[in-house]
Amino acid sequence: MTEPLTGTARVEADAAARGLAIEIVERPPADSLEHAAELLGLTPREIIKSLVVRKHTPEGAPSEYLFALVPGDRQISWAKLRALVGVNKLSLPSPELALEATGYARGTITPLGAYGDWPVYADASITGSRIALGAGAHGYSAFVDADSFIAAFHATVADIS
Repeated sequence: MTEPLTGTARVEADAAARGLAIEIVERPPADSLEHAAELLGLTPREIIKSLVVRKHTPEGAPSEYLFALVPGDRQISWAKLRALVGVNKLSLPSPELALEATGYARGTITPLGAYGDWPVYADASITGSRIALGAGAHGYSAFVDADSFIAAFHATVADIS
């Protein structure tokens, strides 16, 4: 029996299965998104926050999640995302629930290789560029063409920031 894939190996395997070209780059530890951008020679806008978002469901129903992709220099607009998704309440789960739901710790989260096959919502401002996002492990970033990433996940593109 083979060991399950972890961290960057899950990201690479999922990207390959989707026919998505990515480049995983190792970088020194960073204490913030801005610091990671500086270490990679990028602006914070070029680093995409992959947010796992919890849709609130009726009591006793299993939790439902989605991914929201937002540039590092912008904040998610909860009102815009709620309207787009068609729900009254969304929230960020605790770090422990995010890890349990995706298999990735905060700061490493990406839809690539995540446990859940959830809908992806991408802020319209990321299209047409090369982006960096979490690569499944601390100290790594995954570079990818945003439009190819959006297509691979059949992501909904809208103004969500």
